[in-house]
Formats: sequence, C-alpha cells, structure tokens
Amino acid sequence: MNNVELVGFIAGIFVATSLFPQVIKSLKTKSTKDISISYSIINLIGQLLWLTYGVLIGSISLIAMTALTFLMVLMILLLKIKYG
Repeated sequence: MNNVELVGFIAGIFVATSLFPQVIKSLKTKSTKDISISYSIINLIGQLLWLTYGVLIGSISLIAMTALTFLMVLMILLLKIKYG
C-alpha cells in the first residue's frame, strides 16, 4: 500500500466513524427528529457517486471507506424513515 492509499484509509476512517455516534444515539433514543431526510438522501447519493468514482479509478481506500460511509448513511436514513 502506498502513502496515498494510506492517507485515503485514514481520512475514510474519520469520515465513516463520524456517523457512528449518530447511529448509536438514534438507536438508543429511537428518535431522529433533528436529522434532515433531505440531508440523508443527498449524502447517500454523494456516497454512491464517490463509490462509483473509486471503482472507476481503482482506489481500494476510496472504495472501502466510501462503502462503509455509505452503509452508515443508509442506516441513518432507514432509522429516519422508521422513527421519523
């Protein structure tokens, strides 16, 4: 792994894990009233496009970390739909 991919993994870890506290809080409180559904949908589309871009350029770090972030955003969106 080269230094560029390493930086990509480190950046991705920070971005993906930044969503983890919100997922945990939403699961515990069963409340997502302060989360915008528009934000979640736009973010999900953006993550899907980043994932596609990562595949097209063959960046393992971008693919892996964006896939993780995509799953976290998807989870928040599903919780928003469930708990409103």
